Amino acid sequence: MSNPWLALDRGADPVERISQVGRAHESFVTGQRRVHQVRSVVVDSWRRSAGALVSPDGTAPIELSDGALEAYRAAHPLARVLPIFRDLLGGLADDGDHLMAVCDAHGRLLWVEGHASALRGAETMNFVPGARWDEAHAGTNAPGTALAVDHPLQIFATEHFTRGVQRWTCAAAPIHDPATGALLGAIDVTGGDHLANPHSLALVRATALAAEAYLGTHLPRPAPDTTTVSVLGREDAVVAVRGRKLRLGRRHSELLCLLLVHPDGRTGDQLGFDLYADDQNPVTVRAELSRLRRILGPSLLDSRPYRLCGEVSADFLHVTRLLDRGLVTDALAAYTGPLLPSSDAPGVIRLRRLIDSRLRTAILTAGDPGLLQSWLNTAWGAEDLEMWEVYAAGLAPRSPARLLAENRVSALSEDYGLRPSGGNPRRAGGAATNTATSVQRLRQ
Repeated sequence: MSNPWLALDRGADPVERISQVGRAHESFVTGQRRVHQVRSVVVDSWRRSAGALVSPDGTAPIELSDGALEAYRAAHPLARVLPIFRDLLGGLADDGDHLMAVCDAHGRLLWVEGHASALRGAETMNFVPGARWDEAHAGTNAPGTALAVDHPLQIFATEHFTRGVQRWTCAAAPIHDPATGALLGAIDVTGGDHLANPHSLALVRATALAAEAYLGTHLPRPAPDTTTVSVLGREDAVVAVRGRKLRLGRRHSELLCLLLVHPDGRTGDQLGFDLYADDQNPVTVRAELSRLRRILGPSLLDSRPYRLCGEVSADFLHVTRLLDRGLVTDALAAYTGPLLPSSDAPGVIRLRRLIDSRLRTAILTAGDPGLLQSWLNTAWGAEDLEMWEVYAAGLAPRSPARLLAENRVSALSEDYGLRPSGGNPRRAGGAATNTATSVQRLRQ
């Protein structure tokens, strides 16, 4: 195929192609993992979908509804370019044969628009605002797969992973924040087999580019006097203050984190204990605080007690706020690694463990295999034995994914000096019970 992102070659018979891919799909979902005559981007997506425990007969879950949905999409950056979407794609959405859909970076549909008859058809497969259409929840589909591979593409009929979606064909393109490059979501057109042509893909790509161009000049940016702190996954803090970026040393990074979690302030002795425990030297602590104050400026760091002033935001505080609101997917996406991972300051160690524990617990209790898979795919989650145990136990018996996961569990158990029991590694104490409870949630 000349263009791997297009569903059909020029002159291909759509009916024959539907049948050909349909046979490959049935072979795949019944255990045959070597698939021929199917685009590699589709086969890779099928494998990701199967690894996330998506059922071929499942439907996308509803994550946002009513007031929560309205508030979320009203505040979303893509709300600013909805008029552009309607202007460029509204004609398609009004003809009775097509739908226009917009999703966020997690695959949650924000708007689905079109003729009433098309909307009724979409409702039967939960293609509605608030539904989660990323690959981990809905399998291979144009908006979800476009987000996964970060590229415009088409998904044609039987290329969809779930059977209930296979009568539709879709074209979608991802949309990015032009300032940061961060993924904001995707724009999608859904309809019949006739969408499998180069024009539909070019149209959604052009629409995404138009939206990015508009956002480049209209998306609000943080005020110049706002201070932001980044410490997740970093050895030292990076502080953006008054239009400049500063990289702090180790002790100053630790002090800044401790001050951020105590907005009412800390005494020198309290900060010294958090840094050095019983080995603190009050003179050393005061000297470090004095140097930090010179770096940040007197308007940002006050004394008696020591506390931060003005608007100061931090990446780890953002993660905890998301967890407070129950937005586990967003929290995991915002978590870029452990807080100051090399720090041995007692107060920082406690803070780091608290954040990690909260996030891991939220992932385990969510019962979402996609979240587990995302955690295990990170550098800090790759050796998380308990997460691997839960993930492996939730996979289909004798599946290739289950075998690979169990091999990983065995290797980690050996590395940690744990003995397998009955061929399955187990931890001592209550870890086995926690794992069993988490597996039960995944299977519900």
